[in-house]
Amino acid sequence: MAEAEVKEECGEDSGLGEPEAELAQRTRQSQVYSATRETLFSKKITQTRTHALSLDWVFGRNPELPAFSLQDHDELVVLYAGTHAGVIYNHTSNSQHILQGHCHPISCMCVSEDRRWIATADIGLKSTVMIWDSYSGIPVHTMFDCHPKRGVIAMAFSSDTKHLVTLGAEEVQHVCIWDWTAETEKPLWFTELHPDYGFHDYIIFNPNDSSQLLSRSESQVLFYSTMNNAAGSEYDADRIAQPSPEPSAAVGTFGHSVFHWREPQVVTATAGGSFVVWNVMKDFAADQDVHERRFWVIQPLKFPKKITAFTVTDSCFVTGDSRGHIMFYNEQFIILTMYTGLHLDAIVSITFSKECMEGYLQDCTLPPTPFIFRNFVVSTCSSKVVHVNAQKRSPLLLLDEDSEPVHAVACHPKQPAVAMGNHRGVLKVWDYDSKVVICSRVFETEKHIQCLSFDPQGSYLAVGFGSGAVHILNPKTLQSDPEECFHFSKAGIHHITFSTDSKYFATADAGKAVTVFWLETCKGCLPRWTHLGRYQSHYKPIVDLLFGVHLDSPLPRLLSLGMDRRLVEYDLEHSNIDNLLILSSERIEQSAVPMCMTWYPPLSAEQFLLVASDQYKMKLFNSTTKMCRKTLLGPTYDSPIRKVVVLPVSKEAQNNSYYLAFITKDKLGLQILPVDGNPYKSNALICHPTGASTFTCSYDGRFIFTAGGSDCTVLAWEINLNALEAAAALGGKDLEPFYSLLEGGRDGKFFREMEEFFFFCQIRHQSIDSMEKRQVSNKIPLSEVPSLMRALGCFPTEQEIEDMQNEVKFSKYAETAKYVTDIDLEEFIKLYVNHRPAFGISIDELIQAFQVLGDGDHNRQPALQRHELLEVLQARGEHMTEEEVAECFTTLLGLNEDEEEEEEEGGGEYSLQSVIPEVISMETFTGHILGFPTSAERRARLPLQSDEC
Repeated sequence: MAEAEVKEECGEDSGLGEPEAELAQRTRQSQVYSATRETLFSKKITQTRTHALSLDWVFGRNPELPAFSLQDHDELVVLYAGTHAGVIYNHTSNSQHILQGHCHPISCMCVSEDRRWIATADIGLKSTVMIWDSYSGIPVHTMFDCHPKRGVIAMAFSSDTKHLVTLGAEEVQHVCIWDWTAETEKPLWFTELHPDYGFHDYIIFNPNDSSQLLSRSESQVLFYSTMNNAAGSEYDADRIAQPSPEPSAAVGTFGHSVFHWREPQVVTATAGGSFVVWNVMKDFAADQDVHERRFWVIQPLKFPKKITAFTVTDSCFVTGDSRGHIMFYNEQFIILTMYTGLHLDAIVSITFSKECMEGYLQDCTLPPTPFIFRNFVVSTCSSKVVHVNAQKRSPLLLLDEDSEPVHAVACHPKQPAVAMGNHRGVLKVWDYDSKVVICSRVFETEKHIQCLSFDPQGSYLAVGFGSGAVHILNPKTLQSDPEECFHFSKAGIHHITFSTDSKYFATADAGKAVTVFWLETCKGCLPRWTHLGRYQSHYKPIVDLLFGVHLDSPLPRLLSLGMDRRLVEYDLEHSNIDNLLILSSERIEQSAVPMCMTWYPPLSAEQFLLVASDQYKMKLFNSTTKMCRKTLLGPTYDSPIRKVVVLPVSKEAQNNSYYLAFITKDKLGLQILPVDGNPYKSNALICHPTGASTFTCSYDGRFIFTAGGSDCTVLAWEINLNALEAAAALGGKDLEPFYSLLEGGRDGKFFREMEEFFFFCQIRHQSIDSMEKRQVSNKIPLSEVPSLMRALGCFPTEQEIEDMQNEVKFSKYAETAKYVTDIDLEEFIKLYVNHRPAFGISIDELIQAFQVLGDGDHNRQPALQRHELLEVLQARGEHMTEEEVAECFTTLLGLNEDEEEEEEEGGGEYSLQSVIPEVISMETFTGHILGFPTSAERRARLPLQSDEC
């Protein structure tokens, strides 16, 4: 919604008046105006998804942020945060409305006094603050870069909801007050906090006077007043330092602070279980310390444990402590009532319902006392959210989420069930249609569930632990036979996979070893899983483990892929107990590091293995020969692909199209198959800003579940393939998407140069000096491809040249049994786009090479001796002969024909010594030899940036 409409959207709740006729007209146009408390969950109509991936459900929540009570009358509705999304959860109907819009984890939230407006903020670069209407779930205002350096750590609404205060997370913190209903990008007031005040992470308005605020750190409380301050000026800040009372006071660090509802006082709860009461006078000067006579420390009669939550409601102070107890105090800090039988752990937050009931406090020794009862919602450090009926004193568990990192998730192959395990050893299986827990188990002896996998029949659930243990469970009960709890590795299990016939399963551990188990069947006995063998087949971490089926037999095959660039296949047929054999071990990359692999769907006559690397490339390898058959540009979303899965083909699909799901460091995406380098055939969005651990697909291809690791959440994403196809169609047909990847596009200078080089290669192939009639065609022979690639600024290795030529040569061999010996311009454009470096040649790569190979020069910059450079070129990697080295340097240094003849007569290396410096620094190599611009020249070419950039 446009910011210009914010005043309209505030309506009567914000106290903004306007003529009734104009109000009625706008009400008909605005969903926010017409929304009521029942609107959001009145009828959960299935809406048409307009995005390829839509967030459907959030499993888990951020335990450090509070849970707010939004509705408590006919329905129980609460608000909480999970990773970068806010969640409005209706416990009565077991449904969620998700507030999406942040690119970073939500760092703080607040709710207006009338529960109508919600504010969410995140922390990080390019942070945002968003204001939402809780009745309709619509965002009504977004503020960008309120605190551009680090984002927002705390915020609060004023009692009339017109103003919002934000507290930055910068090293030098800023406090800003915003009129969020106005069209302005600047705060009304602001101030800067001196680092001596400590790091503040809590701020509130005075409910009775919006010109007063307070914030606190662990050792100080700051009081702010806007009285007599003009708009845009700084606040006066009164510093309330930590007192030094008698040792018996046991003050400890400061917790939350609140304003007294009647007196000009601020009350601070402390970790020691006491209260500090400050007299705050309006005649304070800025930066004035509170004198000792202006505060005092109070110890409650029933000395509580560490106070972890503190708030005010209906002339009562309310505390929550580390034992899970909740206390209500009057203004003399005498206990009015307490809730000690809730069976909770440490309280994080207490929020009260808007609705209230009048009643009496009953005490066996005192007469009944009038009391205002409000139901309240409590959140705990273990992510539990409990609703408490204040009069009946009865708790109702709303959410029982786990506050531990989640790194394991797997979907049942035949049912709508998803299993997820965390680092506390808690395993849960959810029905993702009805959103209820089917079964759960807490492992007592094992912790840190690292990976999960169902077998293809759904008969077994394998669990891998950080200790190296593997348990085989019954998916219905989550119970296991003690004989099927294996511990053959001391290193954590990172991968588990089953064979397609469910007769084998294999694990890969942090010890760079693969362990295989097979299902032993005997007549008259139940099938038992038996250890077949373990093999340390890699010298760097294993990134993927995959079962498949041989082309000429139904026997399973097993492959592992490591960061050592080796693809290893195991000989399951000839392996015996405790003797796992290797069938082959192939190096499949030169410089790129493979990240993951999967079987390519049957889109051609050949069977391919798809491997994604850290250089944003996808390669198709022949499953039998392991030959690289095709190199393709993969999705480029800030970080390389970490895991890929081919989506199951839905029974309702109208065609036989295949799609690929993938995750990068923090994004989830979809790719239309076949992969061809078209950037418009993929789509991705942020799924877990702090990093996605793994993901899994539902058996019917409707949902993807991502595990967020440290953010303690699992997100369910609904797939809309029609939206994915529609977005891809907007990129154009045929070569249009590939032209867009060329600098300047189809009409640019680079494409014209490519055409000229292409036709020059025809002339060159027919001999430049020939006087015979030329045969012009639209193709060039494969032998000219390497020269054409180099002329365009792409410098492939000999292995990459061989891969390119094989890609074209065997492109039609499976269908026609004939080789392709030439290539046209259109096919070459695709070849060029897919094989060139995804982001060009970076100077950082050369710097890294010098740091690895060279020693420091007199300026402590990495440098190579001349003889070392020549030796490296001739002895490492793809070896160059002495003649090839001489030819390259002759061309690079622009030696004339006479110098070339002298070089031939005097020996290549001897001649090069006269033109190559003895010590070669990074600047010398790039500027003098390669002819690249120097760092000074590059800086001179950069456009001047204004202060606003």
